[in-house]
Amino acid sequence: MAAMRREMAGHSAERFRWTTEHEGRVGIVTLNRPARKNALTFAVYAELRDLFRALALASDVRAVVLRGEGDDFCSGGDVHEIIGPLTRMAVPELLSFTRMTGDLVRAMRACPQPIVAAVDGACAGAGAILAMASDLRLATPDARTAFLFTRVGLAGCDMGACAILPRLIGQGRAAELLFTGRVMSAEEGERWGFYNAVVDRGALRAEAVRRAAELASGPSFAHAMTKAMLQQEWSVSVEQALEMEAQAQALCMQTADFAAAFEAFAARKPVAFEGR
Repeated sequence: MAAMRREMAGHSAERFRWTTEHEGRVGIVTLNRPARKNALTFAVYAELRDLFRALALASDVRAVVLRGEGDDFCSGGDVHEIIGPLTRMAVPELLSFTRMTGDLVRAMRACPQPIVAAVDGACAGAGAILAMASDLRLATPDARTAFLFTRVGLAGCDMGACAILPRLIGQGRAAELLFTGRVMSAEEGERWGFYNAVVDRGALRAEAVRRAAELASGPSFAHAMTKAMLQQEWSVSVEQALEMEAQAQALCMQTADFAAAFEAFAARKPVAFEGR
């Protein structure tokens, strides 16, 4: 974790910064270009991908909050720094870019820590994908979420949207958002199951950290296994899933956290998980 903080400290504050809270158990990733509504650049895509990949080795970070500085979460790819250059690229360069953005989603889904997205204001394009790829999502009443790829002449099937979004909100609702690119309100997003809760703007950061800290205080190996199974069981049969979960649970039963939970229950004391 200390090495990760030193590495991130070398990046420009124009991009994003990495901080920790709650004794290092909760990592907070803050997109930090508020003047541009935290729009992404080529460098930020790659840096975020590398950061989430590195989290697999950050054993002292047990949950992550992803947020935006200022009044917005993320407005997507920067129009001038990404969209413009893309119109001048050849197919091999374009494919390299689209594969790299997909790698960011892979890294978010593969990192063992639960990710809590704290969404306020603009959450559009790739920003909506970042929220979608997180494990839990909180929003303020002012959150405006739009998968607006068709608005710029692109398909709605961007960065895994056609695979992940229907699993969150249903095929028909996902189709509507991906075809039209319209804004989904915070209330609508909560009602459809995209957002886990809507909270006041002033409480968003604290509530996201609170939920992440609650997860961080739990059995981290078991949480990582739950996240992995949620990801891997999308493409298997129920029979295969039952066997996968049997093996996963057997591994969890060998952990010190499982034994500690039994001992605490028997002694009628609160359990203190240590992530072992």
